[in-house]
Amino acid sequence: MSDVAAIIDFLIEVEKLKAIERKTSPIGLARKENSAEHSWHLCVLAILLHTKANAAVDLLKVLKMLVLHDLGEIDAGDTLIYAATEDAQVREEAGMRRLCQLLPGALGDELMALWLEFVCGTTAEAQFARAIDRVPPIVQNLQTNGQTWRPLGISKQQVLAKNDLINLGCSPMWDYLLPLIRDYFQRTGAPGAHDE
Repeated sequence: MSDVAAIIDFLIEVEKLKAIERKTSPIGLARKENSAEHSWHLCVLAILLHTKANAAVDLLKVLKMLVLHDLGEIDAGDTLIYAATEDAQVREEAGMRRLCQLLPGALGDELMALWLEFVCGTTAEAQFARAIDRVPPIVQNLQTNGQTWRPLGISKQQVLAKNDLINLGCSPMWDYLLPLIRDYFQRTGAPGAHDE
């Protein structure tokens, strides 16, 4: 099979990401967003914010990570960050490995390496990409009166603990979001409103 044919097969397979429903809804819509929409949203945000990353980043590498980071969900499904388990991570990695095997060796290896770099979060690009990944769900919840947080009883402590890595990759964004998160919990009296 030619490299081009393998790439087309991969393209057909990753289209399945459009069917992976997330827990959050796009602002102003009654339906849930899908993981492909989420990835697009992250790329837009990264383009707009990359100069505010805590360290200089290679924007193309960040964009690659953001486009790829949820592909393993095709096999594993979406896992709410507040319910993430090691098993979910293992399933997602296995799904990503399966997808990368559809590509010619070096290309598949490159995508898998980028995915693993994102997951490990040790490079400036991965830290920034991981920070960006956390922003839209927070904004969506803040704009929709806690559409995901409220029904699941997500506390302020959970939101802060799971999302403080934004500070690691893009502290100006965390500085902006932190008072908004605190205000939401204070205003709504949601779990943990007075704790910190």
